Amino acid sequence: MHKRRASRTASSKRLFLLALLLTVGATPIAEGQSRVKARATASPLPAAAMRAAEQITAAQLSEYLHFIASDEMEGRDTPSRGLDTTAKFIALQLARAGVKPAGENGTYFQRIALRRVRVDPAQTRVTLNGQEFRYGEDFLAGNFSGQASGNLVYVGHGWVFPAKNINAYAGVDVRDKIMIVTGGLPKGVTFRDVAEGRSGQDWESPDSYGRKNGARGIVIIPNFQALATWNRRQQSAVERGITFVESFQSTEANQLPTITASLSLLNALFRGEKLSAADLFARAISGEAGEAFALSPDKTLTVSVKAASETIYTQNVIGMVEGSDPVLKNEYVALGAHYDHVGVGLPDDKGDRIYNGADDDGSGTTALLAMAEAAARSSVRPKRSLLFVWHAGEEKGLWGSRYFTEHPTVPLGQIIAQLNVDMIGRSKRDGDAKPENHDLSGPNEIYIIGSRMMSTELGDLSERVNGAYLNLALNYKYDDPKDPNRFFFRSDHYNYAQKGIPIIFYFNGVHEDYHRPSDSPDKIDYQKMERVARTIFMTAWALADLPQRPRVDKQLPAELRAR
Repeated sequence: MHKRRASRTASSKRLFLLALLLTVGATPIAEGQSRVKARATASPLPAAAMRAAEQITAAQLSEYLHFIASDEMEGRDTPSRGLDTTAKFIALQLARAGVKPAGENGTYFQRIALRRVRVDPAQTRVTLNGQEFRYGEDFLAGNFSGQASGNLVYVGHGWVFPAKNINAYAGVDVRDKIMIVTGGLPKGVTFRDVAEGRSGQDWESPDSYGRKNGARGIVIIPNFQALATWNRRQQSAVERGITFVESFQSTEANQLPTITASLSLLNALFRGEKLSAADLFARAISGEAGEAFALSPDKTLTVSVKAASETIYTQNVIGMVEGSDPVLKNEYVALGAHYDHVGVGLPDDKGDRIYNGADDDGSGTTALLAMAEAAARSSVRPKRSLLFVWHAGEEKGLWGSRYFTEHPTVPLGQIIAQLNVDMIGRSKRDGDAKPENHDLSGPNEIYIIGSRMMSTELGDLSERVNGAYLNLALNYKYDDPKDPNRFFFRSDHYNYAQKGIPIIFYFNGVHEDYHRPSDSPDKIDYQKMERVARTIFMTAWALADLPQRPRVDKQLPAELRAR
């Protein structure tokens, strides 16, 4: 069900029709202004840069965002038709403005090969001592082909943390057996412990332990959430499957065949054992997994999972405005945003299933496009080059930025800083007492994360430019390695920082429409977006004109070095 939107301007309709023409018969991609003046006091900022920044306007941002976050883009999932159309739209605008292609093979696109794997229900079977169980009704399967047959062993949560004296496998041998695990982390362990530790040294997961110790397969005991979403997960496994970046994954042959058991299958597995399925299900919910034990040697479970796979593609979009200095133009100030969102999902209370992602991150996508156009159309250029990267797959786990930093289209060591723009379009209104909007920034405010975590000079420059220009309220609330929200880990700057590139993350805070169909263009504060985009633009220009790149004078805090 499509939302009703306020009528768009004629130029917006032309943009939409143009994009539709691009989309017809498309195959996957191979390749009136309001002005906010700087303060009247004398400014050390270049006049040419300020003139260029004034070309970034609320009207332009609104026009672009009403297209990028329209229902016709279908939520810009990675991969999807809507994301591909958005990529073509961005590339078209870059070409019209004179931004140079900086992708692969002289194009604006950096292709990313994905593998999509889907279960074949008809060829996926489970039997227990000859008794057959049905896919969907009795079990769900992981999206990797494989066969396993063997006796069974219950191993609780299945994790090993030597430093915490946690070993789920005490007293049992998993070799040639199928392991039954409760899923989830053991008590006293957090995801941060996993992120900051090393697999195989500081911890072992059920899958990694099983593979190293000769297990044949895994049966997962579902929790309440898994049971509540059982039908949706079944449909998704068959229709959508799972998608991953081919170059990020280990080979399919290393995966243990894995199924999630229904209560009926669990009852059959634990019939006559010292603990019943109900006992174990209760333990899984409480987090008290209990001791491991082998099930009756008379029971043999046979699992056969058949999954079909195909290679599909998505893309980053990359453009460059070349610098004016014959030497420094070979260095880059990178500006980034993710142009994907989460696609089509569960309907809200109005029946809307399209997650438009206007703020997240249509706002950053649009701002980046306006900045690229302003720089390209300026008669004066900064000394260094400006590199604009629209990342795909951020919502899947920072795919696009990881791919770009592992396969850069310009020398990664020549990028002197990365400015990440993710959610800059929303403001907290006066009198808004909704808890969901408690931490939303105000109309002249933006959260800054990471500006001094690696480079004091970068943070100082950010403050200096802002103070001499529009003087936004820069809020450092989340600029903390111990931030419980872990915002530093949740956007694309993270992958640049891991490569030693100093970063700044601009962010307006979460709100009531975050990751909901109601994140729509009509709720954006376009005047704020204009001010923030202009400030980022001026910061990038100032970086590009520095005689020396900002010095990296400190390492990332230990808490931020691993997800």
